[in-house]
Amino acid sequence: MCSTTLPGVCCADDSLMLERRAAAIGLQVDSLRQRWLGGSAAELLDKLEQWHAVGTQRVYLQVLDLSDLDHLREIAASVLPGASELR
Repeated sequence: MCSTTLPGVCCADDSLMLERRAAAIGLQVDSLRQRWLGGSAAELLDKLEQWHAVGTQRVYLQVLDLSDLDHLREIAASVLPGASELR
């Protein structure tokens, strides 16, 4: 059996950009970090490592602001390469 999670994701290494992205989806940064996969790329990778350590095998990222293509690029460039090493 495969353990899967489907978190919302919001990533930015710049704190102001993280606040803007959180606001665009109706969240505060603190709530984002606690309840979602949110924060800097390093924070996201730390949380993914924690989930992997307890048996999560698959993560589907929910990006809610589909108009922010730079966000998708940032996730692709900064998070996915490190996440792929968790296999």
